[in-house]
Amino acid sequence: MTLGLQPERALLNDANPHLINFYRWLKKGLRLTIQAENNQALFYQQRERFNDLVRDGKSGTQEAAALFYFLNRTGYNGLCRFNSRGEFNVPFGQYKTINYTRSFPAYRDALAGWDFTVGDFAEIPLKRDDFVYADPPYDVEFTAYSQGGFSWADQTRAAEWLTLHNGPVVLVNQSTPRIDALYRKLGYAVAYLHAPRRISCNGDRTPAKEILATRNL
Repeated sequence: MTLGLQPERALLNDANPHLINFYRWLKKGLRLTIQAENNQALFYQQRERFNDLVRDGKSGTQEAAALFYFLNRTGYNGLCRFNSRGEFNVPFGQYKTINYTRSFPAYRDALAGWDFTVGDFAEIPLKRDDFVYADPPYDVEFTAYSQGGFSWADQTRAAEWLTLHNGPVVLVNQSTPRIDALYRKLGYAVAYLHAPRRISCNGDRTPAKEILATRNL
């Protein structure tokens, strides 16, 4: 995450509007005023409330941001998944205890010079010398991170689009045969590392082999 680099200015874009709404409220100093407990009945109640806000066009509210945080902390294996109607549909998790953060004032200064946008990556207004860190969804079967998903055509389009940028580019993904072949074919310099899995659709926490592709560094 770019936050670890602590840049004074940054533009973060994502296809998931609920994630971006959460970060926008972090920038304002988000406080949790909703009920947040590791309780199954409460989880499904809050999930329905969140989906009601989405259906009513209120997904950009502070309440929606707080609910999104709660659902992601409490849901199964840390998944963020939406159905074709744009509804959050992750089931209740299996955590023994969860420590919820209820106030996020420390992020206000860190994010003060950052902008958050939602949309297709190809619409990001890049300057010639911008440093780009791209972290598309893993090339795995699970693609429902946001409504509409992220297909192989999107993976290819993103990698090709970044080859047109004149500034430094870092592109990361799970190392799969077709990802490796795609990035090498497009002229990226590639390296590999094993990263811990903190989120999994099946509970597998085996470290994942990731590919680190770079250009113009």
